Amino acid sequence: MTMKATSPVVRGAVLVLAAALAGCSARTSVKMKQEVSANVTRKVQSDTTGPRRRVGVVDFVNKTAYGKERLGQAASDILITELVKTGRFIVVERDRMNQLLEEQKLGLTGAIDPNTAAKMGKILGLNAIVTGSISNFGVRTTGSDYLLAQSKRQEASCTVDIRVVDAETGQILLADSGKGLSKVSSGGFLGMGTKGGYAESIEGDSLRAAVSQLIENITSQINKKPWSCRVAQVSSGKIYLNAGLEAGLEAGQKLSVFSLGAEIKDPESGLVIGQEEEELGELEISSFFGENGSIGRMLRGRTPKTGDLCRLRE
Repeated sequence: MTMKATSPVVRGAVLVLAAALAGCSARTSVKMKQEVSANVTRKVQSDTTGPRRRVGVVDFVNKTAYGKERLGQAASDILITELVKTGRFIVVERDRMNQLLEEQKLGLTGAIDPNTAAKMGKILGLNAIVTGSISNFGVRTTGSDYLLAQSKRQEASCTVDIRVVDAETGQILLADSGKGLSKVSSGGFLGMGTKGGYAESIEGDSLRAAVSQLIENITSQINKKPWSCRVAQVSSGKIYLNAGLEAGLEAGQKLSVFSLGAEIKDPESGLVIGQEEEELGELEISSFFGENGSIGRMLRGRTPKTGDLCRLRE
């Protein structure tokens, strides 16, 4: 039996159909992909050493007309996840931060002033607070609908602004912006393929792309400040600190102890730029308690009181 050669017309139709079917499934692209974010995380981990800082993240404010509160909550959740992934921070849960803001009547606007930052820092033992806003967010859909083929493309773009605030003084350590872009496309041929409904995932993808750009700078600025913790309680010669194994402290580490005095304010802005400090002496970590507490003993100097500051000795 002799096989007949396929005609050029049939071969052409088969190639067109194959190409069209190959494009039927939805395709997504994000401007800053997760591989890049992972590389940033690895760089942050290799560039920083020492105990972990305690950081609080406040719900971001959505200043756009799109998405209402959910975008702000999504952005802060993404930031918390990315900060935890660096391995350099103990991040206070967003719900705990919001609860404290409400209990202390400090407001829920996301705008943290110096007094608010200092009060939250003292209550929660924070080293820094991160606030932010979504200043731009847009979604657009384009597409074509021909006799044989249909295509649809959705695109989400956003700008996320953040501020890193020193929880002791209320000073702004960093102000930065990140931009994110996410695209998804779909298509069909002769009625086959995806229908191309609204893809909600592009909202989160664009936010994650924007936030991922900010992680390295946030980590760098927070870690420039000397690591510190607070005296939680003093009893029978034992000095209980609000940092322990979870923070990365080790038995035998030595800390300088300081008594804090009056606030020092900038005469022009009125902002707190520091506090008077008096070095009391030196203590050594001897043991640990709870999830993240340690017990020290004074090696020299005067016994501190609750609220006094401890820093790693250089």
